[in-house]
Amino acid sequence: MSTVERRVWPVGALCRAVADALDARFNPVAVRGELSGFTRAASGHCYFTLKDAHGQIRCAMFRRSAGLLDFRPRDGDSVEALGRLDVYDARGDLQLIVESLSRAGQGALFEQFLQLKAKLEEEGLFDAGRKRPLPVMPRGIGLVTSRGAAALHDVATALRRRVPHVPVVLAPAAVQGAQAPGELLAALTALYELAQTGVIDVILLVRGGGSLEDLWAFNDERLARAIVASPVPLICGVGHETDFTIADFCADIRAPTPTAAAELVARPQQDWLDGLALAQERLASSALRRLDSLAQRLDVAASRLGRPSGRVGLQLRQLERHAQRLRHAAQTRIALNDRRFAVGLDRLRRAAPGQIEQQANRLDRAGLRLAGVDPRHVLQRGYALLTLPDGTLLAHAAQAQPGQPVQALLADGRLDLTVKRAVMD
Repeated sequence: MSTVERRVWPVGALCRAVADALDARFNPVAVRGELSGFTRAASGHCYFTLKDAHGQIRCAMFRRSAGLLDFRPRDGDSVEALGRLDVYDARGDLQLIVESLSRAGQGALFEQFLQLKAKLEEEGLFDAGRKRPLPVMPRGIGLVTSRGAAALHDVATALRRRVPHVPVVLAPAAVQGAQAPGELLAALTALYELAQTGVIDVILLVRGGGSLEDLWAFNDERLARAIVASPVPLICGVGHETDFTIADFCADIRAPTPTAAAELVARPQQDWLDGLALAQERLASSALRRLDSLAQRLDVAASRLGRPSGRVGLQLRQLERHAQRLRHAAQTRIALNDRRFAVGLDRLRRAAPGQIEQQANRLDRAGLRLAGVDPRHVLQRGYALLTLPDGTLLAHAAQAQPGQPVQALLADGRLDLTVKRAVMD
């Protein structure tokens, strides 16, 4: 009986496989619990434990995320953490990498976020297959953000530096507060109409960082569906790198910051100019090489051509040689045919007398055979040939009727007879 070979995992590979499974199954994840053992290392990273009556989990909050905290965490605080589950390979420990931490009370909003995220993901709004690539050289850029937002200054500065020649159309809208979702929808609708005419071919939806409540307008279901319906690629750059909104998942591309969103769609003008200069240099070099090659071919052709009169004389000499060959071939052919004709005529003359005598003998023999079957010779032996008046040969008694006239052809004449009766054997 054969045994199934079991897979043997290296420890590190197993830890990574478990981490990948956790990431696919749970992340991002929100956890509510009580802070315990909170410490801040010299590096700026924070380490603590979240626990409740039924369990606990180790947590790590790296310096960048810890710098965004808007309160001072203390042991015993009831908090809500947003992050991702991972495995610390060095010890094989399960840990939560916390990306944002807030006092308990914001959990209801995050629960709504997760429910809407799950709903739209099931409908396929986040599918990577529908994401579109960005235009390499946009004709125009649409921008949706608040007029007073720092994000507008950041994006405008980046675009002015990288692509000052590309027009930017601003559709202002509130990016925070109860009226923000409606204004964002109206701004996108206006840009969509421009996109249909070809004025713009990419849209940036941006705002700076903030708390979950500050970014809540970008978790609106109507806004999510409007983003998916965009006729041109749309980049969402909302908040900081650790912030996630429903708009990020619906957009064709998520940028970690507003400035990054601008840089994604705006390849620096100098890059294009450098590329054009390189292409011009290559084209000039290729043209020079081509001209040199053609000049060499021209020199070779000129050396072969020489003086026109010499070329014509050469052609005339070749023509004369061909004419001589043609005349010689014709004369040879005629002489050969003459000899063949003379030989054939001689053979015909020698064969004609014998053929005539042979054919005369054949004719005599045929005449004798024909005479042997001549009916008149038969009639001379006393036979008669009977015919009806219409010339039909009378060969059987049944053909004649009593009283019918019949002609009898004899060797020396004809008799006209009348049938008295017909007797058949």
